[in-house]
Amino acid sequence: MTVSAEEGSEVEVFQLLAWRWNVTAAKGYAAGRAPNGALAAASWAGLLSLIAIDRDHAATVDVSEPVIAVPVPDDGGPLVIDGWHRIHQALATGTERLPVILLTAEEERACRIHGGEKGYGWR
Repeated sequence: MTVSAEEGSEVEVFQLLAWRWNVTAAKGYAAGRAPNGALAAASWAGLLSLIAIDRDHAATVDVSEPVIAVPVPDDGGPLVIDGWHRIHQALATGTERLPVILLTAEEERACRIHGGEKGYGWR
């Protein structure tokens, strides 16, 4: 999903339930980094029902490009915020593992637009 940040500019975002991240900023943090892990595509299959997948686009993605994940606050584990089309394509083609760049907790917080303590009514 993209949203207009200012006139003439767009920001790619990922939203899951009441949480939203600035994927454009996350890509900036990940730029130039080597993957620091791998994820098993099958482990993420259950969440695909919550993600809008453009199957035509998914057929064109490069599954060797790392997905970007963030640590969910309060020990919630990692969450993929960029790369769901690659996960879909990996499952469709039998690719078992995908490279991942896991951002730091500080980078996650900087990329998070809404959710947790950045949510409405948080005290």
